[in-house]
Amino acid sequence: MCQLLGMNCNVPTDICFSFTGFQKRGGETDVHADGWGIAFFEGRGVRLFLDPQPSAQSPIAALVRNYPIRSLNVIAHIRKATQGIVSLENTHPFQRELWGRYWVFAHNGNLPQFLPDLDGSFVPVGNTDSERIFCWLLQSLRQRYGDVPPARDALFAALHELIYPLSGMGIFNFLLSNGECLFAHCSTELSYVERRAPFNLAHLKDEDVMVDFSAVTTPNDRVAIIATQPLTDNENWISMPPGSLWLFHGGEAVSHLDTLPSPVKSLGGV
Repeated sequence: MCQLLGMNCNVPTDICFSFTGFQKRGGETDVHADGWGIAFFEGRGVRLFLDPQPSAQSPIAALVRNYPIRSLNVIAHIRKATQGIVSLENTHPFQRELWGRYWVFAHNGNLPQFLPDLDGSFVPVGNTDSERIFCWLLQSLRQRYGDVPPARDALFAALHELIYPLSGMGIFNFLLSNGECLFAHCSTELSYVERRAPFNLAHLKDEDVMVDFSAVTTPNDRVAIIATQPLTDNENWISMPPGSLWLFHGGEAVSHLDTLPSPVKSLGGV
């Protein structure tokens, strides 16, 4: 399976430290060697870097690792292919426009039985289930709200309603952002850490690199990092329960909802 990395902040922040460890998992410390990508929101624009080569050996990944691009929302992905060939068009994250804003989506999982009807408003370029799901989500939101985007909380509730029936169909971890906030769905495995004052030292698991965040932040900074597996070995990462949808805004988790149907309990008797 693939791995995900996301960042949501209250002030523009670079992801160089976290990406340093994440990059190594793309073919060096782990097996996700079928391509990688990362998207940085900057205002209404997005810088999107994609490469079908393993991130651990990618010169583009080396550039990103050493280039402190500051952003409020970042989504990154390293791929272990399940559906779709290894190619640029099948490399996550995927990007589309809706309501005059770019949306970015990355998926870790496999939903082979989910084959939604698409009306042509959003069409996959590649042949992954991930891009098909993304197109269906945006299509469903446009059908529901037309040309008027909903408020953030209403959008969160709508996403919860849309993905609820999919949660039991297969592995369905994903990150989604419109540049204003970040949504994270945990199907099987996803964790997050919130960094805020007082800031401490952090040490990567995948490479012997440490940073003192107190030296590069202000007391008002807040940063949430979301990853398939924790990237550091000395921070308090919080495991998201399987079957939960999370909303991150301003560098913190502000809401979450269950997405797995409750088991039906037998009443017994005759």
